[in-house]
Amino acid sequence: MDAGFRRFWLGETVTFFGGAVRSLALPLTAVLLLDATPAQMGVLVMLQNLPTLFVSLFAGVWIDRARRRPIMVGGSLVRAALLSTIPLLAMTDQLRIEYLYVVSAGLGVATVISAIAARAYLAWLVPPERLVRANSRLELSGSAAHLVGPGLGGALVSALTAPVALAVDAVAHLFGAACLASIPRSEEPPAPRERRPVFTEIREGLRLVLHHAILRPIVLCGASHNFASQMIVALSVLYITRVLDISPWVLGLIIGAAGPGALIGSAIAPRLSDRWGMGRALLFSQVLTGFARVLIPLAAGPKPVVIATLVASEFLLGIARPIFNVNQISLRQRSAPGHLQGRVNASFSFLLWGVPPLGAAFGGWLGGVIGMRTCLWIASAGVMAASLFVVFSDLIRGDEEATP
Repeated sequence: MDAGFRRFWLGETVTFFGGAVRSLALPLTAVLLLDATPAQMGVLVMLQNLPTLFVSLFAGVWIDRARRRPIMVGGSLVRAALLSTIPLLAMTDQLRIEYLYVVSAGLGVATVISAIAARAYLAWLVPPERLVRANSRLELSGSAAHLVGPGLGGALVSALTAPVALAVDAVAHLFGAACLASIPRSEEPPAPRERRPVFTEIREGLRLVLHHAILRPIVLCGASHNFASQMIVALSVLYITRVLDISPWVLGLIIGAAGPGALIGSAIAPRLSDRWGMGRALLFSQVLTGFARVLIPLAAGPKPVVIATLVASEFLLGIARPIFNVNQISLRQRSAPGHLQGRVNASFSFLLWGVPPLGAAFGGWLGGVIGMRTCLWIASAGVMAASLFVVFSDLIRGDEEATP
């Protein structure tokens, strides 16, 4: 990998770790300093996720009309500015939950736009034959951040208070912006083309994703998987603690097993792609995910056996996720034309992450009607069935040969 990608990777890695610190420090700021209620915490989390639904498609059009690196730099600077205001207001006793709502929404918008621009920019920065390895390194950094970041965030909150820990994330974003700005290769401006209505360009991106022989099965697999997985997420904590009688601290250890698995999955993703092809590696990761999910309702018997089964579920899930992500991101970067990279990534973001709230609501309702364990079996079968979109597609008949 050349110097340009190394600087991009370094900046993203530091930003990942800063984001992992923020994932703990921001809610703790609301809880410890502002005595937030459960309803207020729900609003805070919701405002971080809503931009995916309402901003991503419009962001894709903008990103395809402009150079991607300045957008990413701007996104990092906006996040740094928003985060830096929190400790300042906390020190003067002027911080309010309503202001955290504004910051949370702003961070969500900037993060969605930056993430879409980053994937489009990477497709320009790295040759197609090196995309899998590039995405694997980024996924490895993200996995390491998720493994180490919450512990680091807890230590910073304990030593410096939660608002000051958020200032550390602000510095991380400034460092990321500096790394991007220092990349030696100059990004060419988009080729001049006819400026059309925004919704026409949005439809163009969605149409390509939904009709392309490679992109369509990936998004259908991912969306159906996310729907079924969120059914499980909605019930799993309640099921594990109430039905299986697992204490919260043991549950934390169980969930932590995903971290080492994610490091392994990130490391082996390029090898699997080289050996099997990206489509077959994608299929393997989805089947492995389904097996990992099945272990949750399968867990039964003596308490040590139940705990070991749940640990195995999280560990295998940790392995499968980066393999799936590395390959699906690389495939869509290779398959989409350069002038559509922003809209294709935005369409994926919208379609993949628009369904989880529906899955969570359906899982909660169905679990109450037929029982949690039965619902978990159905949802696990749904995760496994999502692999059929890959089985019956061009993805396993030759990644490079498929055409729109």
